[in-house]
Amino acid sequence: MADFHQNGNIAQFHDLRTRPLEELEYRLETFAQTRKISLILPSLFSELEGAALAKILDELSKVKYLHRIIIGLDRADAAQFAEAKRFFARLPQNHVVIWNDGPRVRAVMERLAAQGIGPIEPGKGRNVWGCIGYLIACADSAVMAIHDCDITTYDRGMLSRLVYPVLHPQLPYHLSKGFYPRIGNGRLGGRVTRNLVSPLLISLKKVVGDRDYIDYLRAFRYPLSGEVAMRTASLPDLRLPSDWGLEIGVLSEAWRNLGPRAVCQVEIADSYDHKHQELSHEDAQTGLNRMSMDICKAIFRKLAADGTVFSSNIFRTLKATYYRRALDMLEVYSHDAMMNGLAFDRHAEEKSIALFAENITNAGQVFLDTPQEQPFIPNWNLVHAADPELMADFRVAVAADQAGA
Repeated sequence: MADFHQNGNIAQFHDLRTRPLEELEYRLETFAQTRKISLILPSLFSELEGAALAKILDELSKVKYLHRIIIGLDRADAAQFAEAKRFFARLPQNHVVIWNDGPRVRAVMERLAAQGIGPIEPGKGRNVWGCIGYLIACADSAVMAIHDCDITTYDRGMLSRLVYPVLHPQLPYHLSKGFYPRIGNGRLGGRVTRNLVSPLLISLKKVVGDRDYIDYLRAFRYPLSGEVAMRTASLPDLRLPSDWGLEIGVLSEAWRNLGPRAVCQVEIADSYDHKHQELSHEDAQTGLNRMSMDICKAIFRKLAADGTVFSSNIFRTLKATYYRRALDMLEVYSHDAMMNGLAFDRHAEEKSIALFAENITNAGQVFLDTPQEQPFIPNWNLVHAADPELMADFRVAVAADQAGA
């Protein structure tokens, strides 16, 4: 993907294959002497049992510029938490495993729930939110990076390229978003980006008219990537969705709080693959079925907050417009796959488009029926205002879990 195209909306940085990784890392090590970097790894315990995370840790063990690694561990009992601590002990950096299901952490978070401002439901959004709170409480890092724990094609250069724009003292960027081609097992990946987000944004522009926010989202080469880096000064105001709209939600918050000139995207890999979600056509609460609903709602909510008026008729028109556009784009993707010798299951792709089309109207109806819905986890400024001692107590709880006290 080596090119130097700029879309005019957000800065775009490319891998032109002209700088050795070792040189890039040396620069980061120099910057990190005065601007510390922390990495957040949201993880399920089940990911410790796969091959991807072990390789990720092998790569991270070679990274000298990281100040701290924060692992948010979900779906783990006491024995599994102990195993996780042993698993991550190979990391040479300062690191901590936050046991989200542990009694100490739960007791702290229940203080917020009692005031009606606690996290709504478990998931990646809540996991990342908790890790960010811990990082803010530490108050010693200038840059935060996040990436997933199921990347099968991981190498440490991904992280180096991701953090460079927000760490460099002469660059103005506060958020960096990774992009890459999703290719795995000889197939095109990224179904939700290809078959939902891209044609949906084009269709929204046609149905509701020009919106700066739509142009902003369309500028991202891979808006659903899980790799993002931010300056920590922006974190206390960050509102995260509790559902699967996390990646879109972070970009929306950057749009609201920072503006496009403070946002960039970076090519971090030639190819990228990770765990694939099932379509889950029969179960609206799991897989890409649930993900597509949450993404649509996140986009609709943001547009409504900026003044766009929605109705049932608009959502029906949007569905029809999307469906035609998605099928047209599917044709092009099939040609792209053919040219590159990749397998392309046309039937499965069309099934996903049909499901996503239904979920556009379903998400729209949910949006219209529940205008009082509060999908966001409170930002940490609000948490601190409600309970000034909570972040300190959170650190104490995590430290006690680490010590096994």
